[in-house]
Amino acid sequence: MEKYLEIIKNSYSGYFNYLKNEIIYVNHWDNYFYGLIIISILVWILEIAFPWRENQSIFRKDFWLDTFYMFFNFFLLNLIVLIALSNTVAEFFNDFLGVFGLSISSFQLFDVDNLPKVLGLFIFFIVADFVQWNTHRLLHCVPLLWNFHKVHHSVKEMGFAAHLRYHWMEPVVYKSILYIPLAIIGGFDAQDVAIVHFFNITIGHLNHANLGWDYGKLKYIFNNPKMHIWHHVKDLPKHARYGVNYGLTLSVWDYIFKTNYIPYDGRDIELGFSGDETFPKDFIHQEMYPIKFKKKDDI
Repeated sequence: MEKYLEIIKNSYSGYFNYLKNEIIYVNHWDNYFYGLIIISILVWILEIAFPWRENQSIFRKDFWLDTFYMFFNFFLLNLIVLIALSNTVAEFFNDFLGVFGLSISSFQLFDVDNLPKVLGLFIFFIVADFVQWNTHRLLHCVPLLWNFHKVHHSVKEMGFAAHLRYHWMEPVVYKSILYIPLAIIGGFDAQDVAIVHFFNITIGHLNHANLGWDYGKLKYIFNNPKMHIWHHVKDLPKHARYGVNYGLTLSVWDYIFKTNYIPYDGRDIELGFSGDETFPKDFIHQEMYPIKFKKKDDI
């Protein structure tokens, strides 16, 4: 028990120092703090220059709430919960395997460090995106998880910052499910991962932005604003009770597994979910909402 408490303590102090240095010192290209700000400003400029919904305000509905979510979830959430939880769970899992004379490396299929860098990054990107696509489906299909995911679907006007409006439990679910698949691959350089992470953030921001783009033929590979807005549609088609267009960065999984749905130009469709009229409008109550779980909640 003492070991785990020490891990938690070191995780907090380590991440606090990391975050402080990210803000104070801009001496490396993979600075997540300023990277997020730069990507957000650039996508926001695109929204202003090429608005899909021209009558939507630059400071759209819940713009500042989503901006707060963006920084809270990307930085403060790690400080409060995720880093300590991730490190503790990882150590506990390794200790559990140790009882059977195993370690996580026992399941490692190969080490991406032994592959050409481009191939290693590609494998990491594909595996992570596919696992996250499946996790996203779970968030819609499992009532308990959907109750958390409602926070993200409470967005009523789409804009880039809506990308990071989500309940703090979501990354716990994503990271927990993603841990073993990535551990099986093994061997990731932090700067290499940053390349993939910045790319995913950019695509995610664009998906939620007020832009009418579909990237032409690339729409069958990459998620895009014209596709993702249908993921947020309030009135789902009868054949897809739980949702459509689950892709995060890639759209290809939806086309492969027949969960793609773009019936017409969705520029002016109503967003949300059934019963969202009574959903909390502020950060604190949205975070507390899942505690009041109802067995017969609307999907």
